[in-house]
Amino acid sequence: MDNHSGFERTARKNLLRKSKEAKGTTISGYDFNQGVNYPALVKSFQGTGFQASQFSQAIEITQAMLSNKAFIFLGYTSNMVSSGLRDVFRYLLEHRLVNVVVSTAGGIEEDIIKCLGDFVLGDFRGSGKELRKQGINRIGNIYVPNSRYVAFEQFVQPLLEEAYQDQKKTGHILTPSELIWKLGERIDNPKSIYYWAAKHKIPVYCPALTDGALGDNIYFFKFKRPDFILDVAQDVKTFNDLTVGLAKSGLIILGSGTIKHAILNANMLRNGADYAVYINNAQEFDGSDAGAAPDEAVSWGKILPQAQSIKVFGDATILFPLLVAETFAKK
Repeated sequence: MDNHSGFERTARKNLLRKSKEAKGTTISGYDFNQGVNYPALVKSFQGTGFQASQFSQAIEITQAMLSNKAFIFLGYTSNMVSSGLRDVFRYLLEHRLVNVVVSTAGGIEEDIIKCLGDFVLGDFRGSGKELRKQGINRIGNIYVPNSRYVAFEQFVQPLLEEAYQDQKKTGHILTPSELIWKLGERIDNPKSIYYWAAKHKIPVYCPALTDGALGDNIYFFKFKRPDFILDVAQDVKTFNDLTVGLAKSGLIILGSGTIKHAILNANMLRNGADYAVYINNAQEFDGSDAGAAPDEAVSWGKILPQAQSIKVFGDATILFPLLVAETFAKK
């Protein structure tokens, strides 16, 4: 009995140990007895916990960027332009709500391609074999007929020829960012992100321009004009120069990879950004920049130690429209 009593006292001591009161926001969710109030629902995320509370912090940090007139870098990967987020990005550029954009090649070309023909909702489980027979490309659960890329080639090749002739005549070598503006000007469609980028002279940088259908077009064009050149080095210079001397720098990075690294690397030249919001699902276990949390960027001088920063794990197609609704659109 004595041993049993001793075991009980030890178990109780370990299990029911005394504690201090934790201080902070009380965990609670939205009360639907109050009816459906979407702003209040989003506001309730603050005390919900897990990624809902991370997302609430992302909203607060974005609001701080806007309130303090930060120079805002918006980065997104190509798949986001494949999706309906393309229209959210277009809104931001149409109303001059961001200062510079960084995307991958697909994030450029697919905006233009959508002006030439629609993408349609398909199925994540759509058979690649059957779709290939039909000439339909699958991006997740989005279907794109290959005819869209044929139309894109017919649109792009004359523009490349004009750039080449200008290169021969004046010696001016086109940069990728200049080419993106030319695409936006030529498409002349207000549904296009890059129509507004060109109209408002908002710089758009694409560090991996040759990775995609645009790269395929440059590849085929080089058969005809082997001395055609794009000046990538000049874009690196002008993009990195943007960060030097900024009063406040804010980063909104959707997805990861090249766009994330390019924006962070440029901000390293000013010793770090003041605000940073990441939305992605990448993990850090493999040491990739894609999965790295904001604190790793602090170690490189890409984000300031005193910066407001957050990483939200989640799908940007769900989260980013909500973020815009609670921040940019309220302005």
